[in-house]
Amino acid sequence: MNALIMAAEASESGLGAHTWSLLIGGSIFVALMILLLITVSYTNVGNRHTVKEEEQDIHRQFKTHEPHSH
Repeated sequence: MNALIMAAEASESGLGAHTWSLLIGGSIFVALMILLLITVSYTNVGNRHTVKEEEQDIHRQFKTHEPHSH
């Protein structure tokens, strides 16, 4: 086991633990920011067209409720 630890220390790159933590944390932050921008870009999807009445589909496999008349 000691030889394994010594081999790992010998092959260690010049980057320290603090640098690795910044690289990993920064990459996670950038990935989450990209996902946030993708999510925000879809906020206007519902505003792209006017609402129209749905056509009657005789092959529909589930029943829908009739709209309530208030």
